[in-house]
Formats: sequence, structure tokens, C-alpha cells
Amino acid sequence: MKDFENKVVVVTGGSRGIGRAIAMEFGRRGATVVIGYAGNEAAAAETLSLLGAVGATAQARRFDVSDPAACSAFVDEVVKAHGRVDVLVNNAGVAIDGLLMRFKDEDWDKTIDTNLKGAFALMRAVSRPMMKQRGGAIVNVSSIVGEMGNGGQSAYAASKAGLIGLTKAVAKELASRNVRVNAVTPGFITTDMTAALTDELKQKMADAIPLGRIGNPDEVARAVAFLASDAASYITGETLKVNGGMYM
Repeated sequence: MKDFENKVVVVTGGSRGIGRAIAMEFGRRGATVVIGYAGNEAAAAETLSLLGAVGATAQARRFDVSDPAACSAFVDEVVKAHGRVDVLVNNAGVAIDGLLMRFKDEDWDKTIDTNLKGAFALMRAVSRPMMKQRGGAIVNVSSIVGEMGNGGQSAYAASKAGLIGLTKAVAKELASRNVRVNAVTPGFITTDMTAALTDELKQKMADAIPLGRIGNPDEVARAVAFLASDAASYITGETLKVNGGMYM
């Protein structure tokens, strides 16, 4: 299925984990994929190699999503190179854990700036070309933690909850120009972080999920691609849970 052929898809945080899976899903479906990444050159190169292996046209650009000027410059470069942006996936993010009473201001700022302000800046930057095209799709990768909260993750929960509100507001602003804005909220997903957990803790996590298992990045990627596709042409402002039933 090549339903994204001749479309340009931007995926931030696209060098590994969920972001890589999202980039690969769009690449297999015919898109020209531009991944943004923070600094892991080896991971970005590996992702580009994997995209090339499935026949995708792909590029990687390094920039800091917490810097609004860098976000704007990144989008300008993509539009200059490819003439358009059809899909933006805001996946870049950080998770800094800590109890409220001990949480540092600089860690709060880094979390909000990366997870929320960065998404805002990129959405603002792509809004102009998408409105000019009279079409586009934005998918924000939030989290189950933004919906249900989690002790020791106050900053992360706030940033991801804010992303859901931002999704709804921008969806209303851009709908008249046929630009759709949606979010996904992954639950426990197999990533580098969960791979480091003990088997006992992984099982405990799985036991809390009605489907009885931890999800995988490809399952999130398919949900993102659905929301960006023409199959979801009448869906905007929605938050799609990808959590195995852990939070309904």
C-alpha cells in the first residue's frame, strides 16, 4: 500500500524507538520522510539506512526542538527542499522523573520546552505551508501519563496533557483549511527504556494491561499513520489511545 506516495512526512525524534517505527511505516507506504533528531548521529544514520532498504526517499536533519527559531528554520528547509509538508508527527520528547518536592526548575523547563513548546513551534511553522496547500495532517504523540497521571512524573504528565489540549485548539483553528490535527496516547511500549527493566517488572506492567502484554512501536506507528491518512479524513481534534486497554 503506497497511500503516502508523493507526500512529504516530517517525524521529529525519528532516529530511534517509536519515532523510528513511525518513520518506517510512512516510508513503506511511499512517503518522502524527513526525520528530525537531537544528536544521536549513529541512530539517525541507521534509520536512514533502514528507510533506504524499503525504498523510501529519506533525509535526516539535526536540530533542537526546544528552540523555536530552529523549529522554524527546519520547516523552511523542508519546504525549500521538497516544496511542501503533508504530515507533521511531533514525536520528540524527554522524560525526567522526580518527586514534586525535589524537582528542579531546570528539569521542569527542559521537559516543557521539549515536549510542549517544541510541538507548538513546529505546528506554528507548518501551519502556513499546510494552509497554503489547503491540506495537511498533524499527529502529536502524547502519552497515557498525560491522561491518567503518574507519581514522580509531574512535569512529563503536564507536558503530555498540555499536548492534548494544544491538539484540540489547533484542530479548531486549522479545520477550515482542511488541516487535521490529532493525537495518540501510547501506554507501555517496548523501547530502549523498557528493555532495561527486569523481567519481573515487565511482567508486573503487563499484568496491569487488559490485553496482557506490553505494546510495540509498530502498533503506535500504524495508529499515527491511520490518523494522517485519507482513511481518517473526517477525524480531527481526536485523541486515540494505544494502550492495550490500560486506561479507557
